[in-house]
Amino acid sequence: MKFTDGYWLLREGVTAAHPVEVLDVTAMDGSLEIHAPTHPIRRRGDLLKGPVVTISAHAPMTDVIGVTFTHFEGEQPRGPEFEVQGGEVAAHTEYDEEHATLTSGALSVRVARTGPWQVDFLAHGRALTSSGPKNMGIMRDPDGAHYLREQLNLQVGTSVYGLGERFGPLVKNGQVVDIWNADGGTATEQAYKNVPFYLTDAGYGVFVDHPGKVSFEVGSEAVSRVQFSAETQELTYYVIYGPSPKEILRKYTALTGRPALPPAWSFGLWLSTSFTTSYDEETVTSFIDGMRERELPLSVFHFDCFWMREFNWCDFQWDPRVFPDPEGMLARLKERDLHICVWINPYIAQRSPLFAEGKALGHLLKRPDGSIWQWDMWQPGMALVDFTSPAARDWYAAKLEALLAQGVDCFKTDFGERVPVDVAWSDGSDPERMHNYYTYLYNRTVFDVLRKHRGEGEAVLFARSATSGSQKFPVHWGGDCEATYESMAESLRGGLSLGLSGFGYWSHDIGGFEGTPTAALFKRWIAFGLLSSHSRLHGSSSYRVPWLFDEESVDVLRLFTRLKLRLMPYLYEAARIAHVEGVPMMRAMVLEFPDDPGCAHLERQYMLGPDLLVAPVFDDEGDVSYYVPEGTWTHFLSGQTVTGPRWVRERHGFRSVPLLVRPGAVIPVGAVDDRPDYDLADGVTLRAHGLERGEQVTVPVGDVTFTVVREGDTLRASCGDPSAPWGLAAGERSARAEAGTGFLSLELG
Repeated sequence: MKFTDGYWLLREGVTAAHPVEVLDVTAMDGSLEIHAPTHPIRRRGDLLKGPVVTISAHAPMTDVIGVTFTHFEGEQPRGPEFEVQGGEVAAHTEYDEEHATLTSGALSVRVARTGPWQVDFLAHGRALTSSGPKNMGIMRDPDGAHYLREQLNLQVGTSVYGLGERFGPLVKNGQVVDIWNADGGTATEQAYKNVPFYLTDAGYGVFVDHPGKVSFEVGSEAVSRVQFSAETQELTYYVIYGPSPKEILRKYTALTGRPALPPAWSFGLWLSTSFTTSYDEETVTSFIDGMRERELPLSVFHFDCFWMREFNWCDFQWDPRVFPDPEGMLARLKERDLHICVWINPYIAQRSPLFAEGKALGHLLKRPDGSIWQWDMWQPGMALVDFTSPAARDWYAAKLEALLAQGVDCFKTDFGERVPVDVAWSDGSDPERMHNYYTYLYNRTVFDVLRKHRGEGEAVLFARSATSGSQKFPVHWGGDCEATYESMAESLRGGLSLGLSGFGYWSHDIGGFEGTPTAALFKRWIAFGLLSSHSRLHGSSSYRVPWLFDEESVDVLRLFTRLKLRLMPYLYEAARIAHVEGVPMMRAMVLEFPDDPGCAHLERQYMLGPDLLVAPVFDDEGDVSYYVPEGTWTHFLSGQTVTGPRWVRERHGFRSVPLLVRPGAVIPVGAVDDRPDYDLADGVTLRAHGLERGEQVTVPVGDVTFTVVREGDTLRASCGDPSAPWGLAAGERSARAEAGTGFLSLELG
């Protein structure tokens, strides 16, 4: 939200009050409290007027400092609140005549006690960012609405990332971003997953701890600052010191929650009925038989909306006209070694039997006058489940438990963005603050049901909406994209932005959702989709089985599906890192190469885990340009090498894609290519790329860790685990380089 009219003036009708000096400082153990008037105090008469703001600083974690800016403290607190972790922190304060300082780890916040208003954030004494005169402010708009605003300085050359799954340019400098969940597709400034956290390549990130609407001006209203504002009387933000982008994400996700580890089977190929297509058990079976006949490994089958009767979404009842024997059908699918996903959402149509039931029990969201909130967008007369009520959550969960008992394994938790503000939540939550937070309660409710009934490590969603903290309930997908190359590219930007916002796993609709892709586009998207964290074939009004496009699509899908399954020893370790460290599987190049300025703006390529570079192809002919960082990289599929740093132009057929291995990396390749959930270490092949003579690396593969060393042209691996796949305590295997492959390969079987 913009308040100013250029450098000197405010917009018409806007008023502003800014802290101008420190009146007093209270230094407590691990915190500071500062009172700051918004006008100079020169005489006693100046003490008779306000505003006077309170600024407090505390440290919930090492290298993290929170700043709370308060105007009126008498505002009645209303939820919800983000779940922010904290603990015992060795923070300390010091102050002299000139400064008051709070330090946590390497990070300090220093407030000037004399002279103009100045707040500096420093790491090891080096300035990261600052809030100077007229940056922090109490702002009122022409209608009298009360906002708190902060502006943090952007140093020269600093790039800003994150703020959720955003489909515009990856670098957010120059953009206006409103943190407000919306069902806007992937082609606009709106987003399904809004996260009030941004990360920089200058050693720090900032998390604004406000679940409602936060407006960010990222080097836009004031081009050398990031501005954020919210309509509130109190606003807290956290500055998180890295110094690397990875460390920033580790600390941010420690603060707001780390992703759960999805089950191994979820990393295989998902196939959907698609959205508005006609289907029954015969259709579903024909798809599954067609995949098996063509030797296309399939892990999950997904039933989209019309598994339920029209105008009854959601009643969680199979449409008896097309699925007369759902339990028998699910059992038959289970015999084919498939996991089952079904579509749900948090809305209850008026025709659904659950509408009357939910109304009678008080589980549906109400207007302030006590009537049920309803509208006709999406489903006629639909209402929302009030997830602020524990009883409503239990009621909704019980409906899902019945589906799990039938044989369903997971849920696609669609929607959750269009949440009204002219309502009264059962727990008294503020409607504006609940708008974004609703998705957190919705997906947590569903995830908890799965965790309870399927067990820890077996729970997985396919979720569309999210906010800060929602990363704990994976997996998330990119929403409604079009069947175009442009939309494929915008989807990738969204996924990389989400990864830079603390989300470990991400997927998208292969081929695009709206419209039907050409065969060429479909094949290009397959390579991208199978080299993503999770992989799903899904569309709107047309099926996504490959033989409906052309026979080559079948071959391409087979190649890349089997490639992904053989990469599971590598991919599952990357998934584990996302779970324990908060570093995403799909990583913007800047995350791995923060010191390479050539990587700052890259948004058409990414790192899949730490060692594989992927550059999807965005045209029919196969022309692609991508950037290679320093060192000699190896094409995983061909064994050819390319040396960086430089830009590379190549042409790839449909059965190829730039997939490069980082210099010095050892990639474990599995012995199984028809399923994702197998003993990853049994028969694994270790492929060393650019490993120097005498160099030694450790390679985790499932529950086994190998030590790999290159001795001349020989690769030697050892493992002290008596349960190692070769059955030897401290066993060893070695092999010479395969001629002409560009890498050393060692099979352990």
